[in-house]
Amino acid sequence: MPFSSLTDPVDLARADGALQAAWAELQLMNPEPLGERERTKLAYIIAALVAVAEDEDDLRRRAIDRYRASY
Repeated sequence: MPFSSLTDPVDLARADGALQAAWAELQLMNPEPLGERERTKLAYIIAALVAVAEDEDDLRRRAIDRYRASY
């Protein structure tokens, strides 16, 4: 589980909210449907960025930037 390392309920909620928002945004950006593998990759990216993000929106933006840079 990508978020299994998160123990703070606030961080967990931020990560989940950012994942939902980033996933929806990425789905709109891509002409081809994204699968579960891509969603899991995004979740791991978010888990890695939780500690450095200022808020959920910052976390979403950083995650999308990193995800797009990886392709």
